[in-house]
Amino acid sequence: MKILLVEDEPIAAKQLLTLVKKLRPNWQITAICDTIKSTVAQVNEEGLPDLAFFDIQLGDGISFEIFKLMNFNAPVIFTTAFDEYAIQAFKVNSIDYLLKPVLQEDLEKALQKFEQQQKLYTHHISTDLIQLLQQSLYEKKFKKRFLVKLGNRLKSIETENIAYFYSFDKATYAKTIDGKDYLLDHTLESIEQQIDPAWFFRINRKYLVKLTSIVEVFNYSNSRLKLKISNSRENDFLVSREKVKAFKTWFEGEH
Repeated sequence: MKILLVEDEPIAAKQLLTLVKKLRPNWQITAICDTIKSTVAQVNEEGLPDLAFFDIQLGDGISFEIFKLMNFNAPVIFTTAFDEYAIQAFKVNSIDYLLKPVLQEDLEKALQKFEQQQKLYTHHISTDLIQLLQQSLYEKKFKKRFLVKLGNRLKSIETENIAYFYSFDKATYAKTIDGKDYLLDHTLESIEQQIDPAWFFRINRKYLVKLTSIVEVFNYSNSRLKLKISNSRENDFLVSREKVKAFKTWFEGEH
């Protein structure tokens, strides 16, 4: 069984790879692609997999574009954070989904479903389903506030008052526009799935920044970009090289 993983977050890709190998040790992971372009190139060169896992939001666009660029007629399990409307669409069309972070029991159920339907699978993802999922993606309701602990008290902070999210010493924090730091019970990966991508961008493994907190953008060494963030003394807001193109598109408002 040949498996293709399409995921642009290294941590999420590693987690999914580990789980698949644990649950189906005889299956072969043929490739891990992190963009639409690399996925199309991989399939054109090596052929279709028996099963693919697609993250929906990739660095160079939405993975639904893959179906427009080529005849990708292999079964797909999507990994994302969709609302119930899209989830039901997956169910009806016999295409499964996994919510991030992927849990072992959810993956096992998805794999069993694939195996049960493998002989009956029509190897077709309808245009109507793709349009439905795209509509649901863009109409998704994003998290408006986060609950944080302050000693024995709980406090709610509005997402619109957060300048950026960051990871430090294996923990995740929110920096508000007034310069305060709050410890969150979320990973950056999970936060990225819950907030509006029109306003926040993951520039590297450490930072998830808000558009309105960016004061200036500078060219930096090794084809990277450096950001100046309002009310912050940190100097390591660097857009990683592989995210520069996507960041420029986002920053220009083409998101």
